[in-house]
Amino acid sequence: MTDELRVLLVDDHAVMRAGFRMILEAEPDIRVVGEAGTGTQALAQASVLQPDVICMDVQMPDMDGLEATRRLVASPEITAAVVVVTTFDRDDYLFQALEAGASGFLLKNAGPEDLVTAVRVAAAGDALLAPSVTRRVIERFAHATETGHGHPSRTSPEVPEPIAPDDEALAPVVPLTERESEVLRLLADARSNAEIAAALYIGEATVKTHVSNVLQKLGARDRVAAVVWAHRHGLA
Repeated sequence: MTDELRVLLVDDHAVMRAGFRMILEAEPDIRVVGEAGTGTQALAQASVLQPDVICMDVQMPDMDGLEATRRLVASPEITAAVVVVTTFDRDDYLFQALEAGASGFLLKNAGPEDLVTAVRVAAAGDALLAPSVTRRVIERFAHATETGHGHPSRTSPEVPEPIAPDDEALAPVVPLTERESEVLRLLADARSNAEIAAALYIGEATVKTHVSNVLQKLGARDRVAAVVWAHRHGLA
């Protein structure tokens, strides 16, 4: 099946991996191609299996999921998107996961449909964060911009630096069209593609095209980076 999404499950609890496998393989377009119980095993499995998405636990023996995510994202041989799936709704885990390059942050008490959605969104090159999590990310980056400290590291979401205050302060520094600006504002409001399509009376396929164009023009790796850019430049 050419459109099949290949998933690697990384969790030190076999029962949890079994549950994730059951949820994901109930979908006709998703196949779990491997499992790992530590970060070290995840690196080895990802290199051999070349999955599209890796569902990564945080607290594991040998090497935790955050360090494993950093190494996976930094590896030129591995193209998989990483979705961190954890029991702990902790800000330090959230921000470290995003700085490491994770494409999503999901809690284990989320519904089965949320796990499936996270895998599909990550495989499509987007990032999945709940609105409450998105707000926490924005607040963190906004604070970093205001204080001049805590700027994103090399592996954090790639967003242009804020422009210097002058007559053009808070003005976009990239040539977004009017419609692309509208799409970006809705992205910054944590809207999904379907919600953006409904708000603008256009099709979801058109929304995807606009989002892709916005990311390309901003030089942003994913939707999270675009949202941060929008808030930095007063478009949200």
